[in-house]
Order: sequence, then structure tokens, then C-alpha cells
Amino acid sequence: MWTSITTWIISNYTWFVALHVISIIAWMAAMLYLPRLFVYHTKVAPGSEASETFKVMERKLLRVIMTPAMIASWLFGLAIIAANSTYYLSSGWMHGKLLLVVIMTALHGVFARWVRVFAQDGNRRSEGFYRAINEAPTLAMIAIVILVVVKPF
Repeated sequence: MWTSITTWIISNYTWFVALHVISIIAWMAAMLYLPRLFVYHTKVAPGSEASETFKVMERKLLRVIMTPAMIASWLFGLAIIAANSTYYLSSGWMHGKLLLVVIMTALHGVFARWVRVFAQDGNRRSEGFYRAINEAPTLAMIAIVILVVVKPF
């Protein structure tokens, strides 16, 4: 059965790559936007109308876009690896990419926790903290793209 699944993935390989890239774009857009929402959310009074609006925006961004896009990125990416596991799993650049994707997934989890903290009006972090953390997904994305395109090792 695994052979037939792998064969099917290989025969539809370009679709899997396209869907993987689309998923990554959606995931990264959300990973870049959510900390920006946190920055704006820190500037309003807890319980205010604006705060309640930010809570809805953060929750929907996480649940409707960010988490489904992350799951799709992982599923399509793992399918691509399965289609050519010998090459991908023996490539150093892929090991580096996977490590960074695991780190990005952990950061996703941290962002999800902060959405819950804001939802309970429990944020204790500053606007500057969220401005700084907003750069983490960008740096990871740059490194991942370089690893995938340049394949330095």
C-alpha cells in the first residue's frame, strides 16, 4: 500500500509542491501578522471595545488561517519527502530546513498560547517585546528559503 501511495504522490508531485508553497505562504502571512496584532493589542485598555476586537481577530487568524496552513504545510511537505525520501533525507540542507520548521512550529505554539493570554486580559509583555519577536518568523523564513534554493550543504 505504501508503494502505491508513494507512486501516486510522485505522479502528482508538482501539485504537492504547489500546495506546499501555497500553505507556507498562508502560514507565514499569519505568523508575521499575529505578533503585529499583539503590538497593537498592547496599546489598548483590557476589556475595551478595541481589545475585544483584537481578541476576535487574533483567535480567528490562529484558528482559521494559521493552524490549518501549518498543518497543510507539514502534510504536503512530508508527502514531498516521502516521494523522494532517499534524496531528501540524505541532504544536509533538508536537515537544517526541518530543524527550522520545527522551531517555527514551536513558535506557532507560543503564539497560540499568547492568544489565550490576551483573551483572558492577562498580557504582561510590552509592545517592544512583540515588535522584537515579530522578527523571529522572518529570520527563520529567510534561512529556510536560502537552504531550499541555494542548498549550501
